[in-house]
Amino acid sequence: MAKRIEIRFSGAGGQGLITAGIILAEAASIIEGKHAVQSQSYGPEARGGASKSEVIISDAPIDYPKATIVDACLAMTQESADKYANGIKAGGVLLLDSDFVSREPQGDFKTYKFPITRTAKEEIGREIVANVVALGAVVALTEVVSREAGEQAVLAKVPEAFLELNKKAYNLGYDKVKELLK
Repeated sequence: MAKRIEIRFSGAGGQGLITAGIILAEAASIIEGKHAVQSQSYGPEARGGASKSEVIISDAPIDYPKATIVDACLAMTQESADKYANGIKAGGVLLLDSDFVSREPQGDFKTYKFPITRTAKEEIGREIVANVVALGAVVALTEVVSREAGEQAVLAKVPEAFLELNKKAYNLGYDKVKELLK
């Protein structure tokens, strides 16, 4: 049977989580040669309302492009945690931005908390790269693609003037979660 991994990025519209999902799908498909699909959903308010990006990665063709049994979920806001931290499979993982999610969703999954947005703001100096910090964190948590493939996909997506900023953000998120897992 084909190995299929479903990942959901969720937060507020405008946080760049749809972009993070696209980058992950490109890391899997273009760089690592796996099958991948990405879909997205956001409320009518778009910026500020809850949004999600789902990525399915498989070693075989994907027959259904929507997440049904989520292996890993990221929630950057309380609203997104309340709305989208459902359908996580038993033994799956939930990653929360600890500064913005105070009511932890319950389920038969492992929860990790990490101040993603604050880390971007304080350690990188730019809150706008919180989505790339989150992407590095998700890659570290799931190992769905290699660290190098994730970084390569990030660097292929951002303007040249922001390569170092995004590389630093991605690797910071990756390293912080690897520390959490120790």
